[in-house]
Amino acid sequence: MNNYYNNSNDVTINDVRSQSAFGALMRKVYVWMTMAMAVTGLTAFYVASNPELFYKIFGQSSMMMWVLIIAEFAVVLTLSSAINRLSFPVAGLLFVAYSVLNGLTLSVIFLMYTASSIATTFFITAGTFAAMSLVGFITRKDLSGLGKILVMGLIGIIIATVVNIFVGSTGLQTVVNYLGVFIFVGLTAYDTQKIKLMFQQAGGEVNATTQKMALMGSLALYLDFINLFLFLLRIFGDRR
Repeated sequence: MNNYYNNSNDVTINDVRSQSAFGALMRKVYVWMTMAMAVTGLTAFYVASNPELFYKIFGQSSMMMWVLIIAEFAVVLTLSSAINRLSFPVAGLLFVAYSVLNGLTLSVIFLMYTASSIATTFFITAGTFAAMSLVGFITRKDLSGLGKILVMGLIGIIIATVVNIFVGSTGLQTVVNYLGVFIFVGLTAYDTQKIKLMFQQAGGEVNATTQKMALMGSLALYLDFINLFLFLLRIFGDRR
């Protein structure tokens, strides 16, 4: 009888520890995502407030802008493909580097749109993101099928955006903007559920592996937020 109670207590303690570790990992995801967004926003604002630096990036030559874009893709590709081989501190530094690079390229929005419309769109994005992330966390419906459709849709709008660079169709751009909002709203819920399931399958333990999982989860949600914000800004933003 004593062994039964001891075993029951052990199971309860392990469950509590597992739930506590799971909660800690989920908090890390959102804290790191928020910190990355803060780095991006501050970097973008700093560049937009310094005409000389801004001119070096967006001046007569577009070479620097392309260098930044290629560097962003390189950092994300490195994190995605080599995360298991990287130490956690190195992966974290790469995430910070990506946040800075993204801030440099996004600084242009402060000159393209009014400050009030940027702020309004940011709060709309934050509210939408929070709601959909909550849906992804609490829903019991498997969103993996929806995720596949959304990824295919994302590929479609990337192709449409490239085509529209040469076509210059306002109508096509409007369609892409609204589809982009729909896709990243859905991806926010899908990625949240995916992160939750990964932590549950890992047993909710806080170790080097799950720390990297949390970092990659924060990167995924960071990208969802940034892209949702940009598509909404193109719809609701007031141009200068």
